[in-house]
Amino acid sequence: MALVSDGQRSELSPRDTGWFELSPSPLRPGSDYALSVDGGPAIPDPRSGYQPDGVHGPSRHVGESQFEWTDQSFRAVPLASAIFYELHVGTFSGDGTFDGVIARLPHLKALGVTHVELMPVAQFPGKHGWGYDGVHPYAPHSGYGGPEALKRLVDACHAEGLAVVLDVVYNHLGPDGNHLPKFGPYLTDTYHTPWGQAVNLDGAHSAFVRRYFLDNALYWLEEFHFDGLRLDAVHALYDHSARHFLRQLAEETAELSRHLAKPLVLIAESDLNDPRLVRSRDADGFGLDAQWSDDLHHALHVVLTGERSGIHGDFSGLADLAKALEQGFVYDGRHSPFRKRPHGAALDPRHVERLVVCLQNHDQVGNRARGERMGHLVSPARAKLGAAVVLLGPSIPLLFQGEEWDASTPFQYFTDHTDEALGQAVREGRRREFADFGWDESSIPDPQAHDTFHASRLRFEELTLPRHASMFEHYRTLIRLRRSVPELASPLTAVRFDERTAVLVMERESSQVAINFSREQQISRIFGSEPAELLHATEGAHLARAPHSQFVLPPESLAVALVRRPLGSPPGSPRSPGSHRDGSDREEGSQDPYLSE
Repeated sequence: MALVSDGQRSELSPRDTGWFELSPSPLRPGSDYALSVDGGPAIPDPRSGYQPDGVHGPSRHVGESQFEWTDQSFRAVPLASAIFYELHVGTFSGDGTFDGVIARLPHLKALGVTHVELMPVAQFPGKHGWGYDGVHPYAPHSGYGGPEALKRLVDACHAEGLAVVLDVVYNHLGPDGNHLPKFGPYLTDTYHTPWGQAVNLDGAHSAFVRRYFLDNALYWLEEFHFDGLRLDAVHALYDHSARHFLRQLAEETAELSRHLAKPLVLIAESDLNDPRLVRSRDADGFGLDAQWSDDLHHALHVVLTGERSGIHGDFSGLADLAKALEQGFVYDGRHSPFRKRPHGAALDPRHVERLVVCLQNHDQVGNRARGERMGHLVSPARAKLGAAVVLLGPSIPLLFQGEEWDASTPFQYFTDHTDEALGQAVREGRRREFADFGWDESSIPDPQAHDTFHASRLRFEELTLPRHASMFEHYRTLIRLRRSVPELASPLTAVRFDERTAVLVMERESSQVAINFSREQQISRIFGSEPAELLHATEGAHLARAPHSQFVLPPESLAVALVRRPLGSPPGSPRSPGSHRDGSDREEGSQDPYLSE
């Protein structure tokens, strides 16, 4: 192996452990260089910290950082108190850069979220993309501003009291600019992912591969001061080792957390409904801090929109939404018609608060044919109900950029592959995928077209318009309630619902959130407690005390109230003999004593 810089070629010396070294190094901070393997062409360093000329260009030696951090005293709030905000750097601001995000931090501060979650920023091909086809895991995307600009962003977030979590991809590498296999068996043909070859985590020489990705995780946390990582699609991390990669990552992150004396979190994305992810290592789990869960999103999406295509066909009615709120996983071993097999396993009820849930995220919006947001599918009043379920439920809420003001812009799938053949393959694959679901191929946005990317950019000026300002204020109010009334972020004691009236009530020790999903006014009686204070209500919803204590809920409305229980009335107990959790299960001719018209 040789280092190539300034027209000079310097041979590296092999070491017994499989590494190569060059001492002393001829590189100085700012030097451009590349590596040649076995006399081959010069290619970028697999641990490059900066790729100013893109995925195929030379690496730039960063050297020891001179960045002056100001966040020494910052500590992230615990996940139990967290509210996440997922954003895409390239579309969040007009500049599409890390500095552009900094300019919008006052907006996030005013909204009240606690954590900013960045979609992947590791160098990917072209100027814009989602980031999941990155090929230089150690190099912040040059189009966003590079490593120093990313440090400015993290430091600025911390100055505003915002924690920062980075989305990282360890299950595959993108197809354009992936030179990693030239350096060793980083990928394997033993397993395959939907995006190409899997990472070699358990085959021959996998110890070096694991070290590469473990070091990368620690690099982001230590060098860039991130407060945590979101681990993309961990179900595609194929590892049959006795010590699973995720467990090793959790152990090393915990050790770094102790060393830095600051909390660091790992959050998995998984579609397996696998409770082992957040189960403690002492209980033979992986010991991750939280995991994304799609079940609440899918159940809520069906209730709000009525859509039943694809995976949404596995969900129906308020019963599934109530189960997601109470138990976390709807599919906990239950047969999935979509998958044609049983799916998932039961989650420890104490771990419901370790699930990250959402009404919208980049996947659920961007993987629709046209990138429609919830506001494109339902009325503003109905979208507000969905926000209340997420923000006042027991799990960790996540918002997707622009959701808080019902942004009119879609979030579409866009790429900027410089390889024309690859770009055409992506274009045709996208159209075929949705043609199979009955879409006219000509109506599918071209991922390679600049207009597709441009259409996805947020328009913050919409916040001055009444409709968008109203939605923003609704989100601010719900977030303020969750953060100022601790009980509204705590586990539920019960979820009551009636499929007939489409009313659902989330109940805790001294609060109730009543939501009317129907298009008719509904009355929801309050048994076993007395309303004490109305904290928030959408237009027209209110409390009434005669002839009974009850919520009066106009069509598509909600109310949040503190309640006072008589002595001796335990939370979650039946309201009267014969009452049912679901009014639709009443015996014929009987009356639901809890949810009534």
